[in-house]
Amino acid sequence: MRDLFNVPNDRRGTHCSKWDVLDSKFDVPNADGIAMWTADSDYPTAPCVLRAMQAAVDHGVFGYWTDNTDYHAAIQWWMKNRHGWDIDTDWIMTTQGLGNAIALCLDVWSEPGDRIVTFNPVYHEFEFKIRRAGRVPVQCPLTRDGDTYQIDFDDAQSRLDGTEKLLIFCSPQNPSGRIWSAEELRQVAAFAARNDLIVVADEIHHDFIYPGHTFVPYDVAVPDARDRSVILTASSKTFNIAGLKTGNIIIPDATLREAMAQRLRSLDYSPNRMGLEMVTAAYTPEGAEWVDAQIDHLIENRRIFDDAMNAIPGVHSLPLASTYLAWVDFSGTGMDFEEISRRVRKDARIAPSPGPEFGPGGETFLRFNLATQTYRVEDAAKRVQEAFNDLQ
Repeated sequence: MRDLFNVPNDRRGTHCSKWDVLDSKFDVPNADGIAMWTADSDYPTAPCVLRAMQAAVDHGVFGYWTDNTDYHAAIQWWMKNRHGWDIDTDWIMTTQGLGNAIALCLDVWSEPGDRIVTFNPVYHEFEFKIRRAGRVPVQCPLTRDGDTYQIDFDDAQSRLDGTEKLLIFCSPQNPSGRIWSAEELRQVAAFAARNDLIVVADEIHHDFIYPGHTFVPYDVAVPDARDRSVILTASSKTFNIAGLKTGNIIIPDATLREAMAQRLRSLDYSPNRMGLEMVTAAYTPEGAEWVDAQIDHLIENRRIFDDAMNAIPGVHSLPLASTYLAWVDFSGTGMDFEEISRRVRKDARIAPSPGPEFGPGGETFLRFNLATQTYRVEDAAKRVQEAFNDLQ
């Protein structure tokens, strides 16, 4: 099955947000540039998902849809069997992906001008969504102990003024790939309780867990904090179906759940049928086997890329416990970010995600997406090495 992840697949010219904006967004040539920014994969989704899509196409009727029983049961099965999390299907509400889910959480549980807390560096879209909603981001820098990020709760507390409403929390952590322990999650819950914050836990990367590491869902770690817990999950990154725009808001608390349900009713929202079909097909034993094979593929890609980056003097790729996103620190080169970015974009012709967009702590970093064919990772690694060959 691992061979499925190395079949050449050119996404250029398909209206792909990852590959068709290299020139306009990054000043990287579309013809031979390598897109390593947006967090989606370059290989097709699992065969079981493709078969479900083909069966729907063969049926040929795409009318109104009712009864999400199978879809909810598939999510319930996946969370139990892959993550040890027992959920009630009544807790599940579906959105147009997790970007939409975060926007809905901001809409339901805060007002324009309210302050929203994040621990940075963190997924850049958190800040962008907060600002687009007219809210104010409160960025609390993580501390770094070697290769590991830690939450400085005392420093975070000093940055709050009592008007904050939500903590948007990334678990596993993007961009560093950090997996929080159950004890750390309990500390997050205690911090939220002290400050009367609702925790919106974005767990979208929870299926990318490498050997030797264990992911603990937020609700498993702190079930006694359900009155202020909202958990976001999706199969979109796991199975490379982000374009189907299907995500989950899982809310165990009845009061919080009704508030979100009322907002969805007021928007006359109902999910995309094809998204439900694909998620139902993905969250199966066959889908789980495909994910395990994908993890093996990513381990090899990570090894190749990390070895190459760590061979460049002054460059260090932090070891990943989760995600497929290499978080690479160029601070040891002594270069400012503009020079680092220029070498990677112009000389290596690669478009990674700029570290400064992730907030405090990202100033000398680039984030590289490794969910692609191995030959492309090898090419990218060689290009970066050549772009910094004067340091060798």
